[in-house]
Amino acid sequence: MTNKRLFIRLEELTEAQGERLASLGIDVSLFNGCYILPGFTDVHVHLREPGFLYKETIATGTLAAAAGGFTDILSMPNLNPVPDSVEHLQVQLDAIVKDAVVHTYPYGSITVGEMGEELADLEGMAENAVAFTDDGKGVMSDEFMKEAMIRSKELGKLIVAHCEDENYPRESPEAEFMQLERDLNLVRETGCPYHMCHVSTWQSMQLIRTAKEEGLDVTVETAPHYLVHSKKTIEDHGRFKMNPPIKDEADRLALIEAIKDGTIDMIATDHAPHSAEEKEGGFAKAAFGIVGLETCFPIMYKYIVEEEIITLDKLIEMMYVNPRERFGFEAPSIDAILDSEFCNFAIWNLDEEYTVDPEEFKTMGRSTPFEGMDVKGRCLMTVVDGEIVYKR
Repeated sequence: MTNKRLFIRLEELTEAQGERLASLGIDVSLFNGCYILPGFTDVHVHLREPGFLYKETIATGTLAAAAGGFTDILSMPNLNPVPDSVEHLQVQLDAIVKDAVVHTYPYGSITVGEMGEELADLEGMAENAVAFTDDGKGVMSDEFMKEAMIRSKELGKLIVAHCEDENYPRESPEAEFMQLERDLNLVRETGCPYHMCHVSTWQSMQLIRTAKEEGLDVTVETAPHYLVHSKKTIEDHGRFKMNPPIKDEADRLALIEAIKDGTIDMIATDHAPHSAEEKEGGFAKAAFGIVGLETCFPIMYKYIVEEEIITLDKLIEMMYVNPRERFGFEAPSIDAILDSEFCNFAIWNLDEEYTVDPEEFKTMGRSTPFEGMDVKGRCLMTVVDGEIVYKR
């Protein structure tokens, strides 16, 4: 647990801090009773550009991030072209420079085309790739994953793993935890720093807990939908279809315990927009993926903090401190942020209650498992590098 102050009520600002906000064009008197929180960092976002601009663009996806209080996001590589080489990564980097309104850091893929048949140019991409992942697919080859870990460790980069063993049904817990078990054995062998994406099963949590007790360099994320929903609360509708699928109530409760005891390090959204047509047809036909940038904090605040599962400080650690420190970024206190020339923060009304309406979203995606749910906490303004990039 960090000792630094992570949020501040606007009425508690010092005179100097009030003047700093005024210099940014912010009238503090308009935000009575509101709070300033650090800009969150989401390590798991699908922006869909380049290649799939009918689902999302960098402009719309990063605006959605800003609307959710995020100032930094890490962009997954299931794109066209897949960022598996310097040339292919540059296509995404150019689009980010052109259109992103929040800090956006791309992943490089582990294998060429995310096909699992040949390792990507990890060395060439290392300068501009935040880490390496084939998210959306598990790396089936033990040999390729081991070699990727060896090379990634030499480059000082994380391997970020979507654990999915294709020998098992996708809906089964084995599909997740059997590949995780394989990966953890490779981490023991190689010493590579490793991060697990979107944990969803109690068996995986047991493996992660044991690995951490051994001292392995391992972290893990989960997403709000695995903490709020279980099989008993979902419907046969595309807005509940994502990968990995939502599991049993026992899994949800295990994940709740893991955020309470600190085994789960961070909350990520796995924001993955699709067109309306792609999400039609229920579970049988709908594409995998839901949107989450604009609902993440309000869901977590209403159903996790307000239910006294964790504190607001702990939630900010999981959405700001831990992801930043794990991926090599500084995570200053709220006071240090406000003192910085290039400050990154968001103003929140933590008392505002409302119902999730996808038609209000900035993202092009509309499919969310939280549609119609009551939430609490509204992002009113987001500032990136001292510039207002979103205001409600």
